[in-house]
Amino acid sequence: MIRTSRLKLLPVSLLMALVLMLGGISALAQDEDQANQAKKLYNDGIKAAQEGQPDLAIVAYEGAIGLDPEFIDAYLNLGAIYFEQKKYDEALEMFRTAVDKDDQNVDAWANIGRVESVLKRTVEAQSAYESALAIEPANGQLLKELGKVLYSRSQFPDAVDKFTKCHEAGDGDHVSYYMLAKAYQKQSKLADAIAALKKSIEIKSKYYNSHSSLGSIYLSQEKYRSAAAEFKAALAAAPKRGYRAAYNYAIAMETADQDNIDANVANWNAYIKIAKNIPKDKDNVEIARKHVDELKERKAALANEL
Repeated sequence: MIRTSRLKLLPVSLLMALVLMLGGISALAQDEDQANQAKKLYNDGIKAAQEGQPDLAIVAYEGAIGLDPEFIDAYLNLGAIYFEQKKYDEALEMFRTAVDKDDQNVDAWANIGRVESVLKRTVEAQSAYESALAIEPANGQLLKELGKVLYSRSQFPDAVDKFTKCHEAGDGDHVSYYMLAKAYQKQSKLADAIAALKKSIEIKSKYYNSHSSLGSIYLSQEKYRSAAAEFKAALAAAPKRGYRAAYNYAIAMETADQDNIDANVANWNAYIKIAKNIPKDKDNVEIARKHVDELKERKAALANEL
């Protein structure tokens, strides 16, 4: 008798286990495929954004999120595009979604702070930056941005603290030192303000704001020549918008040397030339013109006395 092999049936429980295992493998493969597709769309979004095609980038990022709702970077990049387009509500939605999915994401908190700052919602901005710094306490850029918010809220000692820590972290620049100086100045700490302004100018020699602010401090201290030098440097740094520096320069120079009428007339005329077409300074221009006439009359009167 020839023996034939008999088919041995597997137990039902084992068959069910195999079916479930195969189904799991299939689902895993499907999930992996979706994740790869999401990454491809994400990279397509980056490329489109770099090529100046934000609408295509938005479609790509939305596609990536559709395939992988946990794709944090896609939310962040999509929010960044909305921010650039000034669609602040949409940007906030993306960044807040990222935070909801990962509350330890520094970039998401920082971006919320930036949007709230633009919207002038300083309380919310401060809260967002503080949440970001709770994760990265030594992040100099975030310390600087929080310092600006605190300054805008008139919390000047706290602003000084944040700008100082920003500089200790090695992330200071001419703007952060200028803001530090302004915070000191608001507390009447003029020596500290002067030191910070000089540091700002050391970093960027042609920075209008720091030269102008330093000139104003010197003017208040009756250091007229020093003030004039700073206003002159401010004017050189920003000739097109330096009308205020030109005005202050004329004041400082005339106060320092009232008898030099020709030079004072020239300085006031230089201011008038710069500011005559600036509507918001028209009153000062008229005052300057009258003052030039007065100086000329004074010169004529002095000549007649000789």
